[in-house]
Amino acid sequence: MRSLIASSVCAVLLLSACGKSADKAASAAKAAPAAQVNEARLLAANEPANVGQWMSHGRDYSEQRFSPLTKVTAANVSQLGLTWFADFDTRRGQESTPVIVDGVLYVTTAWSKLYAYEAKTGKPLWAFDPQVPGEWAVNACCDVVNRGVAAWNGKVYLATIDGRLIAIDAATGKSVWDVSTIEKDKPYAITGAPRIAKGKVLIGQGGSEFEQRGYLSAYDAETGKLDWRWFVVPGNPANGFENKQMEMAAKTWSGEWWKTGGGGAPWDSIVFDPKTNLVYVGTGNGAPWPSEIRAPGGGDHLFLSSIVALKIDTGEYAWHYQTTPNESWDYDNVSQIMTADLPIGGTTRHVLMQAPKNGFFYVLDAASGELLSAEPYVQGINWAKGIDKKTGRPIKNPEANYSKTGKGAFVSPYYGGAHTWQPISFSPNTGFAYIPTTQSSYAFVAAKQDDNPMGQKLSISFAKSAEMSQRPDAPKISIGYLQAFDPVTNKEVWRAPVEGGRSGGAMSTAGGLVFAGNTLNEFAAYKAETGEKLWRTDTQTGALAGPVTYEVDGEQFVAVVGGFRQTGSYWAPNYSRLLVYKLGGTAKLPDVVEFPAQVLNPPAAFGSAEVIKHGEETYGRFCSTCHGGEGRGSSMFPDLRYAGAINSAEAFKTIVLDGALAKNGMVSFAKAIKPEDAEAIRAYVVSKAIYAKEHPPTPRATPARAPAAAVPAPHGG
Repeated sequence: MRSLIASSVCAVLLLSACGKSADKAASAAKAAPAAQVNEARLLAANEPANVGQWMSHGRDYSEQRFSPLTKVTAANVSQLGLTWFADFDTRRGQESTPVIVDGVLYVTTAWSKLYAYEAKTGKPLWAFDPQVPGEWAVNACCDVVNRGVAAWNGKVYLATIDGRLIAIDAATGKSVWDVSTIEKDKPYAITGAPRIAKGKVLIGQGGSEFEQRGYLSAYDAETGKLDWRWFVVPGNPANGFENKQMEMAAKTWSGEWWKTGGGGAPWDSIVFDPKTNLVYVGTGNGAPWPSEIRAPGGGDHLFLSSIVALKIDTGEYAWHYQTTPNESWDYDNVSQIMTADLPIGGTTRHVLMQAPKNGFFYVLDAASGELLSAEPYVQGINWAKGIDKKTGRPIKNPEANYSKTGKGAFVSPYYGGAHTWQPISFSPNTGFAYIPTTQSSYAFVAAKQDDNPMGQKLSISFAKSAEMSQRPDAPKISIGYLQAFDPVTNKEVWRAPVEGGRSGGAMSTAGGLVFAGNTLNEFAAYKAETGEKLWRTDTQTGALAGPVTYEVDGEQFVAVVGGFRQTGSYWAPNYSRLLVYKLGGTAKLPDVVEFPAQVLNPPAAFGSAEVIKHGEETYGRFCSTCHGGEGRGSSMFPDLRYAGAINSAEAFKTIVLDGALAKNGMVSFAKAIKPEDAEAIRAYVVSKAIYAKEHPPTPRATPARAPAAAVPAPHGG
């Protein structure tokens, strides 16, 4: 493990190279208190002394991501300009929401790294690298992202992709304590931001795609000692149950679900409500996906895809509401949960609000869990015909139950959801929730797979899904947009389309604005009442993370993390960075230059049709999650058709079986496949490379620039 204090002089050096300069900066930092966040201050987040801060992941306990700041308004937002930025040292996905306390900005990056900057100038203060093993990336469902930190009593708390929770001295960047939150060697991963309440650090984890049993943990913020843990699904009945809820939940399962773990990992949404003294957690999907394979015989499979309320002091169960009983479509319920006071039925109700993957917007009574409303916030939902208001249960569409019928089914929303992790915002001024929304469908086909020792265990056939998607009756719509949704009338108020892309997280302000990025390399401000786009800027990379705003010395700043390219090459230089704007900002991003197109240079075709077919099947099981269909890759993972290693059986084996690139996240698959399997994969990828060379697409230039420095370096103006 390694941490350091970085001065502006050593900001462009490697983490290990700052030496004596780091020690001097550390001594200076100790003189000033840092991250002085406590319960009283969070409760007073909207008081004049604190409105300029962004002290927790969702800004305050409500997680509304609404700021009372008013210096940037609809009238002057056109004057917003970049004032400083900091480049990151990895091309992997970036999803962090910065935390800003008393002039210091804390931001995480992929691989669970943490940086502290002067929030006004971008001067680097320190950097912390938890030294996550590169090979742990194989245990991460959907990239080695990190969504941020929590701040409390002079410390910031970082959760790492390899399942650790670390307390870091906010003044020096040095580790105070470091604990593992997972069972040793189990394929769990943490991408979410911790939350803190009543002196307890709350953290979940991912792992459902690897058939792990999910749970929420609470650790003592000062000592790192585990206070309590609440499991989402029941374990093996023969071993006894942890509490009465697990015993009750077991009655909603069938078969031997515990052999696959059940799933339910709460990988993102956690919110504490001081009014009820409850912590609410959104739980994950089932493992594997098809319910009839997971636990034959039906049942609700509690507490999958639910909102669960727990008593903060003990972790004791209070109530639950399950949005998707007997879930089979990867409909995690971990999308952000917010609390608010809404006028419902002639009275003010203290409620929870959530827009989860399944496409319905839920409003629940915060104290009791009573369902107040559940209406679609996206068009085209077909897994259910609606929500029965008397029972609170979905009215399911039997035709969408591919798990039970044994037939494939086109289901909407798709497995990525109508909305997933990108933060939503609620403005008490307009009464609207601002939701990054996707309308799409997917061809779900169950496939009972053998027990492989590595990789995700979904029991889904991606190959057959691809075949179904080519049918004439396959739904073709796939659109993304930012929308304003009224949770009282349950109506969409406006939408801002993202043509050919997806909307990023949202943040609203008392200045009458909503900020959101998107996958089309744009960060924009919209009029909160109407959705009119008032300002936009080119980010040179997609920006899906949650924006924030804060104030230092009377100036209001707006910040967002970028790090996603919908199009482009893995081999193009890195664009990931933190971007900070203010009125009159004059900083400039480096000029964009044309990146030379990659050249397909595959070897001659080899392998029989049977070998290539076997390679396709093996590739689909172990490679497609990262490298995409037919080896096409993405902006974060190599397009294998262009990889030089496919020209040599030995080079390919060195990477795939010997783990030559394990430090970069490409783990050895020797536990899962044999040398002949690896060669079959190579034969399949080569066949696709040859086809692509013979059928070239329309040329499209990809912008690029010089690689970023190893340590995020600030640029001011």
